[in-house]
Amino acid sequence: MNDFDSTEHQTRLKELYRDFEAAGMTPLWLTREGLMPFHPQPRAVPHLWRWADLLPLAARSAELVPVGRGGERRAISLGNPGLSGDPYTTPTLWAAIQYLAPREDAPEHRHTQSAFRFVLEGEGVWTVVDGDPVAMRRGDLLLTPGWAFHGHQNVSDAPMAWLDGLDIPLVAETDQGFFEFGPDQVRTTATPDRSASERLWGQPGLTPVALAGARGPRPASPLVAYRWAHTDAALAAQLELEAEGLPGVLEPGHAAVRYTSPATGGDALTTMRTEFHRLAAGAATRRSRSSASSVWQVFDGAGSVRLNDSEHPLERGDIIAVPAWTEFSLTAAGQLDLFTFSDAPVFEKLNLLRTEIS
Repeated sequence: MNDFDSTEHQTRLKELYRDFEAAGMTPLWLTREGLMPFHPQPRAVPHLWRWADLLPLAARSAELVPVGRGGERRAISLGNPGLSGDPYTTPTLWAAIQYLAPREDAPEHRHTQSAFRFVLEGEGVWTVVDGDPVAMRRGDLLLTPGWAFHGHQNVSDAPMAWLDGLDIPLVAETDQGFFEFGPDQVRTTATPDRSASERLWGQPGLTPVALAGARGPRPASPLVAYRWAHTDAALAAQLELEAEGLPGVLEPGHAAVRYTSPATGGDALTTMRTEFHRLAAGAATRRSRSSASSVWQVFDGAGSVRLNDSEHPLERGDIIAVPAWTEFSLTAAGQLDLFTFSDAPVFEKLNLLRTEIS
């Protein structure tokens, strides 16, 4: 029987650990708490960026940094203070402010990272996705599925800024990144009121028979533009039905919609869930936490957000990072509208997603 406290035992144990290290081995019994915690222990921290601070900085960059080949985009990422050294908003999500000055072109390229643009204000920019020109306007969600060629052009005399969301950290961590330049010339200067994807896929409940069941190289939504008029109408209808005593809202005074693929009914992008939430004046959400991480932007209105034990006022444009297992709730002063995206689809597919609501 071993005497685990003996000098001989301790000497042999130290030798074993040295040999483990030399062989590139790590014993689980010394690392269990780090590898298998009782609950998520994210390095990322809850954080709030003020739109009033972000927009002027983005505008200043337009005076000093051109858009063109190499840098490709005037996009400024929102780096989480807990993820020092990485320009990531959460360990799997990258959020940025992209700014395009009047008459500027951002050249076409493509990458394996999935992306979207959510427009807080303005119009005059169009994005082209695999040759399909798509107008960008306030409240619109525009998709760029992974490996789709895309570029942006500002045909107006005013600058425009929007929220970019990508799965850059997830793709980087799994070594799945590929990038390719597109043509240097702008393929089209025409900006139709409705893109080809909207004309084909933008009719509620109607699928083109010629494309039904067709499986392209990307399982993301074939509809690349989700218009504010439709989002607004859907949210208003939910609250109207609630007032009539009919079901439809997520919780009292809380309407929400998810952007989905008209071809499959699943999430519009394969690695990111995109939603829009509306809280009626005075409404509040229940406190919740999820093993997914998320980013929220105030589209309109004012209120407050609670992140664990801290409460912060919210104004138009403000952006919130909500890491995994952060207690989170919202309260509306007047009507409060928010856009959000998360990494939930990834963890659903892996059977890892866990949510608690109190």
